[in-house]
Amino acid sequence: MEQFRLAGEALGSIKALMVFQDETSVNQRQCILLVDAFDLAFRSVAQEMRIRLRFDEKLTKWKALEHPLRELHRIFREGEQYVRQCLEPRDWWGKAMALNQNTECIDVHLHDLLWCLFVVIEAIENVGEITGTDHEDLNKKKLVLSKKYEREWMDPKLFQLKFGKLYLASQDLCGRIDAAWKEDRWMLSETIAEKRRPGSSKPLSKHESRLADVLVSPKGKIFPCSVLTGSSDYQLRRKFGPANSYKEVQWLGESFAVKHVIREIEPLMPEIALLSSISHPNVVHYLYCFADEEKKECFVVMELMSKDLSTYTKEVSSARRKPPFALLVAVDTMIQIARGMEYLHSKNIYHGELNPSNILVRPRIASPDGNLHVKVSGFGLAPIKNFKSSSNQVSAVNPCTWYAPEVLLEMERSGGDGIGISKCTDKADVYSFAMISFELLTGKVPFEDNRLQGDKTSKNIRVGERPLFPFPLPKYLTDLTRRCWHTDPSQRPSFSSICRILRYTKRFLIMNPDHSQPNAPVPPVDYYDIEMSLSRRFANSGVSEIPFQMYAYRVIEREKLTSHFRERNSDSGSEGTASLCSDESAGSAPLDSVKSAPFACETNRTPTRRTNGMFNKLQGKPTGRVCQQQQRARSLMQSQLASPRQSLRTNSEKVQKTLMSSRRRMAGHAYVSDSELT
Repeated sequence: MEQFRLAGEALGSIKALMVFQDETSVNQRQCILLVDAFDLAFRSVAQEMRIRLRFDEKLTKWKALEHPLRELHRIFREGEQYVRQCLEPRDWWGKAMALNQNTECIDVHLHDLLWCLFVVIEAIENVGEITGTDHEDLNKKKLVLSKKYEREWMDPKLFQLKFGKLYLASQDLCGRIDAAWKEDRWMLSETIAEKRRPGSSKPLSKHESRLADVLVSPKGKIFPCSVLTGSSDYQLRRKFGPANSYKEVQWLGESFAVKHVIREIEPLMPEIALLSSISHPNVVHYLYCFADEEKKECFVVMELMSKDLSTYTKEVSSARRKPPFALLVAVDTMIQIARGMEYLHSKNIYHGELNPSNILVRPRIASPDGNLHVKVSGFGLAPIKNFKSSSNQVSAVNPCTWYAPEVLLEMERSGGDGIGISKCTDKADVYSFAMISFELLTGKVPFEDNRLQGDKTSKNIRVGERPLFPFPLPKYLTDLTRRCWHTDPSQRPSFSSICRILRYTKRFLIMNPDHSQPNAPVPPVDYYDIEMSLSRRFANSGVSEIPFQMYAYRVIEREKLTSHFRERNSDSGSEGTASLCSDESAGSAPLDSVKSAPFACETNRTPTRRTNGMFNKLQGKPTGRVCQQQQRARSLMQSQLASPRQSLRTNSEKVQKTLMSSRRRMAGHAYVSDSELT
């Protein structure tokens, strides 16, 4: 309850800031959208708590809500920081230059909110299923809840109509998400047009007029260097990066990173236009380009980040602490890298040099748990690749470490120069992502134990050699990493699939905070299996689609748990009391099966005769311990069994058939096709 109260305080603070929303001239519509979404989310959570929970049980049964609500509070606080940044009374030109192309509102804050809202509501449902002491009332709640997760709602339009208001997936809100950024761009152009209008109360100076041209011009246009370096408030802070080719500068009251390139400008123009069109919070943003054709120099203005991932990992690593990051922080970082790569691949841009030195990070202000804001950099041609060698990490490690086997083979065939079109592929980037994930999870550089030396490194990687995890880690994360570095590129998942799997994995970690313990809970089903069965349903990977994707995962997860429970009851039906009317029991308690599955929720309770009997009573079925028909059926079954050996043989055949069926399903999804998964 305390975390929910803190989230309410953060929401109140945001609303207080938005009293002056009409004074906001940069990203006004996005700020309004964010505040409205936070308000609707808070109301959805409050309504679910009011309907499903009892306040007098908050000290005994609400523990499972603590971590989901804490995550919601963190997201509210980060949203507050964003709104405060847009409303801050700073120099208007500097704020417009820094924020007018920013998409953090939708692709960071709303993305996190829509994901977290689903997790919080699910946690409330789980607690609601154990609220109260009346077994009949509990079974009614389970029956109602089971109807919510039926497959018939697994259509985006039907889901939107049925649950759109609850999960912020209504048609109105989705339309606002798609339009908010475009509206802010239009409002910016109108503001500049007003400033330029003759008779304006404050006419633009010559320098301001040139800045206005930069703001309203198409992306990728190159402007004179004097607009940047000739500004009176342009200050060089420091140089950094390889050969000091990067500069931290102060311009218009804002801090930026500037890449200084000395060469012919004309060959750079197509790529500058391409890179300037990229806009995603998890990809480094090339904001503006200034050039002097006479001096043959170019200044590319970018967002300023703290450092690259390899340097940051070294700083936070210690001899006493095996993994440098908490598991939740590592998974969140993996999600952000995957989201950045998903965006690049949607633009048909393939990285080819994905490694920790090309992952830029900075700490999140409102996250005391060590969460990072992550951006992918280093893609594109060599002259303006960003931070490619900003640390000595890549040079100190065999470069083969980060390249996929097919890339190493091509490099060998081309004489080792490593230049080739087929080198930059989506699946090769997935392999590199797996190696980065290994380092995030373990704190170890792949192959740093020097098992692979010199020229043998490339050959051994091509035949299937992979780094060994130095200590036990959750199998659901190591398995995903292994699938991403599969020798066969066609067996590697896409970044869209990786994003969905990791989002649902993060949900599991939030719902089960004891994941760092030796006997930590594990997901009851394989999320990769769920993704393979659902990937065709997810035609769109936009932020507004996240609630439906989470819901579809949950439906399939519950179906698999129910099926597993029924199979287990069926296999044990000939032994003991589980055999009593087994078909009725399996069909009459669909949600009991979920609750009895391992780690499905906080409590792990098996259905009792009493609860099954009450559930049958709700459906108009006969109750009692053993009805006469059940006794006749049992007597007939016992008479047909020739001997105990025959019963044992029958059960053994069932087990063998189940194992064979499981192996076929695993083979069908390529679970065991790679030698490293055996």
